[in-house]
Amino acid sequence: MLIVDAQVHIWAADRPDRPWPPGEAHRAHRPEPLSAEKLLEEMAEAGVHRAVLIPPSWEGDRNDLVLDASRRFPDRFGAFCRVPLDETAGREELAALATAPGMLGLRFTFHKEAGLRALLNGTPDWIWPAAAEAGIPVMLHAPRALHAVEKIAREHAGLRIIVDHLGLERPDQDAAAFHRLPELLRLADYRNVAVKATALPSYSSEPYPHPGLRDPLRKVIDAFGASRVFWGSDMTRVDAPYRQIVTHFTEELPFLDAADQAQIMGLALCNWVGWPLAHHAHLQGKTA
Repeated sequence: MLIVDAQVHIWAADRPDRPWPPGEAHRAHRPEPLSAEKLLEEMAEAGVHRAVLIPPSWEGDRNDLVLDASRRFPDRFGAFCRVPLDETAGREELAALATAPGMLGLRFTFHKEAGLRALLNGTPDWIWPAAAEAGIPVMLHAPRALHAVEKIAREHAGLRIIVDHLGLERPDQDAAAFHRLPELLRLADYRNVAVKATALPSYSSEPYPHPGLRDPLRKVIDAFGASRVFWGSDMTRVDAPYRQIVTHFTEELPFLDAADQAQIMGLALCNWVGWPLAHHAHLQGKTA
């Protein structure tokens, strides 16, 4: 079946002609950069056909690599880009990105204190109507502010929202990781909200196939429906083989029927973000 990874980071080296922000070098997920070409090799080994590329925060607000990869490999990569939260700078960047080839949406992270404060004080409030008007979906990582995500969803019904990592936050694992699950499930009432089931091995202390994840996953899928749950790996951060992150969903969740599995593993995400399936039509709806 078509397998689409909802979150992968690629990045280049910290070098004088393309420097990272000071003090960020220690945050890279791997000691060596991950290029688009190298990622394609890893995807082939794992059986992944497409990936959504997201600029990593340690490079700063840069979209050049993900857009370049998406332009060069348009049916393999799509980009969710970053824009400044400040309205003056952000509007200009958003206008430039709105027509950029390969750009599928925007991603914002509010899990650190500065970002959380910005979200709660309304700094990015200009983004939601602007993105809705432009038809651009947004990914939001705001695990401690799901109530704010609910407010955005309620006030901007035309905005397609994707909640990152099922609203989970490191370093929590097992039952502790899902202590906000009722808040997440409330968001299922808003038809403009979907969720990314990404980086899940990070939130389990159990070895593969992480049996403790089955019950909360089933609750999420029952609430949102398979058309609003998107599998993904975040594989440079997760301490698990890429192929295992795939087979966790394709082989180890017996409550998923073939149709729901096909939706979660790729079809639903492509439909949600408007990523044409012409080049992968032969894979639509088929099971592994």
